[in-house]
Amino acid sequence: MITMSAETAGPEVRPGRPRREAVTVGVLVVAATVVYSVFALVRYWTFRTTTYDLVIFDQAVRSYSRFHLPVAIVKGVHNGFGPHFTVLGDHFSPILAVLAPLYWIHDGPQTLLLAQAVLLALAIVPLWAFTRRRFGAWAAHCVAGVYALAWPVAETVAFDFHEMAFTPVLSMLMLERHDAGRRWQCALAAGALLLVKEDMGLLVAGFGLYLLTRPGQRRLAAAFVGGGLAWTWLASRVLIPAFGGSADYYWAYDALGKDLPHAALHALTHPWTALKLLVTPSVKASTMGWLILPLLLIPLASPITLAVLPLLAERMLANRFGNWWEPRFHYNVALTALLIAAGVDGACRLSRLRPPGLRGRRLRVDLVWPVAALLAAALVIPRFSFKHFFEAAFYRRDAHAQAADAAVAAVPRGVLVEAANVAGPQLSGRDRVLLWDTKVRWAPWVVADTAITTFPFPWVGAQRDRVRYLRNNGYQVVLSRNGWVVLNRPGATPDLRPTR
Repeated sequence: MITMSAETAGPEVRPGRPRREAVTVGVLVVAATVVYSVFALVRYWTFRTTTYDLVIFDQAVRSYSRFHLPVAIVKGVHNGFGPHFTVLGDHFSPILAVLAPLYWIHDGPQTLLLAQAVLLALAIVPLWAFTRRRFGAWAAHCVAGVYALAWPVAETVAFDFHEMAFTPVLSMLMLERHDAGRRWQCALAAGALLLVKEDMGLLVAGFGLYLLTRPGQRRLAAAFVGGGLAWTWLASRVLIPAFGGSADYYWAYDALGKDLPHAALHALTHPWTALKLLVTPSVKASTMGWLILPLLLIPLASPITLAVLPLLAERMLANRFGNWWEPRFHYNVALTALLIAAGVDGACRLSRLRPPGLRGRRLRVDLVWPVAALLAAALVIPRFSFKHFFEAAFYRRDAHAQAADAAVAAVPRGVLVEAANVAGPQLSGRDRVLLWDTKVRWAPWVVADTAITTFPFPWVGAQRDRVRYLRNNGYQVVLSRNGWVVLNRPGATPDLRPTR
């Protein structure tokens, strides 16, 4: 039975209904998991997944599964930290360790893709419970659909695997458990959220800002705000350097100052500079618009929206790392569940209003918004990655992918191999994979792409020059097909020394 507060209690639950509703929610979760899994596995099979970032996480979780620190040789070598670099020195995400037992069942990147599908789909459960408490089951089903079709979820599924897959379910549990009056369970969810990434403290602090709007919650709010900010400082400035990383590696606010104190002072004394940064370049405004417009602006009527503001500001105030503010990749999924919950709460608040023009009658936003938001989520699909579900070409390997498959098959098991970005995931489960990048590593095996520009090369001509250079220095061509070239130099001595 769902616990209900007096303020948020929804329709009376009839005998027998909870079981039927639980089955419906279970079906929604399974359906979402299947959809996300199919999309991700098709991308993997058609060589659309990439070494950066799928192989990084694959190597890290594999290390955890063998009871080691999460070493990712591909990340350490490419970024100059050396072959023994642990990803805890990049982003502090120890929660990845909970996925390690899955690698005892299947050791490969496909495991991460399936795990991510499950994690993203599980957020439906607390979101449904939160909505059911206010509007009833039918609206909760609609809102679950809004989340399942949400474009930030689609973009996350469409870009390999990331630790942010844990965020929707944990952030929604944090909110829903507090809403249900289960404070300790709320705190446990917040604690788990802190282990997702170093900046999740900003999301916890933002939740504290929301709690400030709740009566009698000032002490708890202060604990969340202070604890969240303290954790982000500790993880960024102490723990990441302790694991071999740099505290300033992701400093992206040079337009405001050289470090946090200078940036904060500049923002306070020059507020217009900070405001301008929020919408410069203009794609930042576009991204923020896409976050709120499909929800019909209703989240703006809820104080729950305060919870996402610190994490959103972290990205939108940056002047480096353009991926942070685009409506792509995985960054926006951390905000999605809470913004949809804010839409639920906002619709509930608006439904209590009795505008003079309606002669004392209430605005029944609660009856309209769930259906309208679901329709809007469906209409947005053609703009984002799930549109590929409806394209026949999405399910086929083109000639380039078929040649890539042959190139991967030409590499023996258990070797060190430099692989072009899209070939790495296919090799990662059986070989030690390095990214084929702009520095010669002298690995015994190289899988090169000379047909399509691949990260991090600036253009395809540079890739062809690299292949010629390797051939002139003792590498033999094992396979050459449709732009893919497999090279081998027996006895080669790899150069994996740190360069930072």
